[in-house]
Parts: sequence; structure tokens; C-alpha cells
Amino acid sequence: MSVDGDAYLNAMTMLPTGVTVVTIADGRDDIGATVSALVSVSARPPVVMLSVDAEGYVAEVVEEVGAFAVSVLSADQRAMAGRFAAEGRPSARLLVSGHPHHRGAHTGALVLDEALAALECTVRQKVEVGDHVVFFADVVGLPEPAADRRAPAMVRWAGRYHAVEP
Repeated sequence: MSVDGDAYLNAMTMLPTGVTVVTIADGRDDIGATVSALVSVSARPPVVMLSVDAEGYVAEVVEEVGAFAVSVLSADQRAMAGRFAAEGRPSARLLVSGHPHHRGAHTGALVLDEALAALECTVRQKVEVGDHVVFFADVVGLPEPAADRRAPAMVRWAGRYHAVEP
């Protein structure tokens, strides 16, 4: 039995997922993307799973650099999510211009100060699955964000961004 890919994608839009910005400092420039495919895998040791398009530049650079930062977005950061999701987006440095941010101590990647939470990660393992690459990564730092952690989180559900009240 074969499942239609479009029907599968439509079904998966019904699963709410957190919205993050993943950034990578590759020595030449800073890149980043809006990512909803990030999940916790283990608490001891802390490990996350990041899934990105195998043909995309993010997968290439994460594999090359071996490290990335994650900023968990609040509902009032929809514009930031949109910036990092846009096709042909410019350098991540330009996308965060005018917004408080810093470089992570462990990865050198950009971290949004107004994020609900932030992680710095180093890749432990890469697995190619279908049209995506899954990176299992150790969490090596938890930059302290300035955001009010009681602010509504942002999730993607049914193809749109929504707020989730604490």
C-alpha cells in the first residue's frame, strides 16, 4: 500500500508543532531558517532532533559546520518567522538587524534575545531519511533569553501560525 505524499502532508498539518529559528555561523556568513521539525529526544544527555530538507542549504551547512543555535519563537515573533522562511532570504545577520541578538558562546551562531528559549547544539549523528536529513545533536548551551517566558508560544497548525497561551 502506498500513501500519497500530498495527502500525508495535509494530514501532518493537523499536528501542531513549535516554531523555531535555526541559525548557523559558517565562517563566511550567517544563515538561518524557520524550522518546525525540532524535537527533544533525550534529557540525559540533552539531545534534540532537527529535520531539514536534504536538498537545502541549511542541511549542507549544518553538516559542514557541525553546530547550530535554536531560538524558540513566541507568538509575537511572526514577522521573524516569516523573514527566516522566505525564499531567497539574505544573510541571517540582515534578518535580525534591529532586533536584540547575540552570538552563542559555544557555536558562534546568532541567538535571538527575545526568544522564549534558546539552545546551542553540536551534531552527534546524521541520518538521511526520504527527502530530509535528520541531525541528532547534543545541547551544549542554553543561552538565557530576555523574553517573558509566560508569553504565548507560537505553533504551526493547519498551515498557519497560532498562539498557545501558557
